[in-house]
Amino acid sequence: MFQGLCLPVPPWRNLCAALCLLAYLPAGHGALTLSGTRVIFQGDKRSVSLTVANPSKATYAVQTWINTAADDHHTPVPFIASPPLFRLGPGKEQHVQISALPHQLPKDRESLFFFNAQEIPQTDTSDGNKLTIALRSRIKFFYRPAELSENPLDALQRLTWSVVATDNGPHLVVDNPTPFHMSFITLQLQDKGRTHKIDDTTMAAPFSRQSYPLDSFVAAPDASVTFSVITDYGGFSKPLTQSLNANR
Repeated sequence: MFQGLCLPVPPWRNLCAALCLLAYLPAGHGALTLSGTRVIFQGDKRSVSLTVANPSKATYAVQTWINTAADDHHTPVPFIASPPLFRLGPGKEQHVQISALPHQLPKDRESLFFFNAQEIPQTDTSDGNKLTIALRSRIKFFYRPAELSENPLDALQRLTWSVVATDNGPHLVVDNPTPFHMSFITLQLQDKGRTHKIDDTTMAAPFSRQSYPLDSFVAAPDASVTFSVITDYGGFSKPLTQSLNANR
């Protein structure tokens, strides 16, 4: 999250007293803070909650909602955040409850949504040449059906890795046969004392394949992959090393 900014506006722009704009940037730099970096909604529960805190010295209006990866306001989602709009004073906290609506989400895998918290700073109407920016935090929200009894960390053992030659060069490929989203925080390929770190660690969705370009790195058949994922609580799993499958 990012702190609201008041930017001077040239008088020739003839803007109104304040324009409220929406800016999305990663969480962690704004006036408000969230109690977690992700939300896990267990399918056998009716609701889940998290806390929005305001450690700053300013008062904010806060708007909360759930949406999809498309990040729009018209795709229906079977979850509702309450309260959807509230005032949060300096040093105060607000518990936000997310409740499930009737739905037909898949029971054999997690479903991905996003929790949004938009902070809107108060505007000083005495100065007409200021631009008020409303900034937003957006974190992953996973719905996990009650039918999934396996521990996501135990499921890491079932990931398989290979190096695939493509028209765009070699790619490290992970096959995810599990019902869980795998959010990698560390991903590197090791080969005869060499280490190739992959910076763009795109999440692997359930029952899918995800690939990562290796640029000019050429891996030997006996190379291995070391990886770590983000846990349900926002921490990092213990690094796990696995051998590559035969190149495909």
